[in-house]
Amino acid sequence: MQHFSASPREIVGSLWRNRQLILTLIKHEVLGNFNGSIIGVLWSFITPTIMLAVYIFVFSGIFKARWNSESTSMSEFGMVLFVGLIIFNIFAECLNKGPTLILAHVNYVKKVVFPLEVLPWVSLGGALFRAVVSITVWLTAYVILFGLPHLTVLLLPFVVLPLLLLIMGLTWFLASLGVYLRNITQFVALVTTVTMFLSPIFYPANALPERFKILLLLNPLTSIIEGGRDVLFWGVVPDLQFLAIYFVVSLFIVWLGFAWFQKTRKGFADVL
Repeated sequence: MQHFSASPREIVGSLWRNRQLILTLIKHEVLGNFNGSIIGVLWSFITPTIMLAVYIFVFSGIFKARWNSESTSMSEFGMVLFVGLIIFNIFAECLNKGPTLILAHVNYVKKVVFPLEVLPWVSLGGALFRAVVSITVWLTAYVILFGLPHLTVLLLPFVVLPLLLLIMGLTWFLASLGVYLRNITQFVALVTTVTMFLSPIFYPANALPERFKILLLLNPLTSIIEGGRDVLFWGVVPDLQFLAIYFVVSLFIVWLGFAWFQKTRKGFADVL
């Protein structure tokens, strides 16, 4: 029986060895969404542009919503809300796909020698492509509405990196679990929906009553969403010490998820 290494080194090794395959699959995954479309990949820009315009119009124009009592711009609520949604959508897209990653590629398991561990990278790559497009739209809107963005925008990759590692660990775990427990898909969809409303996306973190703030503290999205807003909209440097701790914890989780996947993949062919 083939041995699959579960060492932390193999995470980087597999990523490097299969980098061309991963890039090709990401390209196929992104472009596959636009097959048959007249304007093709431009749809990836049109959709977030329309959604951002809707958020600004509805929340700021109709409901006259303000993110906090000091807000002066009518466009602020929609812009701040959209940042939270961009970060949440990366998390939700990868986790919702996780349980079906192997099930959707049964031929890779049974008929060919294929590095199954790259599939979560492909899922994350597609989600990141859509996030980058959305951030580009957001920055364009920011320039139009407020002027040049803050230099802290350059810190966004460092803010999001710990969450991306956490997502990879969870996706490897769910991809394996989905082979053995087919009903896990519905459970994960429910959890991501609940997580959306327990994250400071539609409201600032300080708006939650004190007795419920523990829910925000336990939510891995809270600090990343708040940090994303800090660097993109408010021009504030986030808590780098906390991000460093988050990064270390995420490294441990990504290794656990990868190790679980490597140890359990031997049984995929038998179950499928």
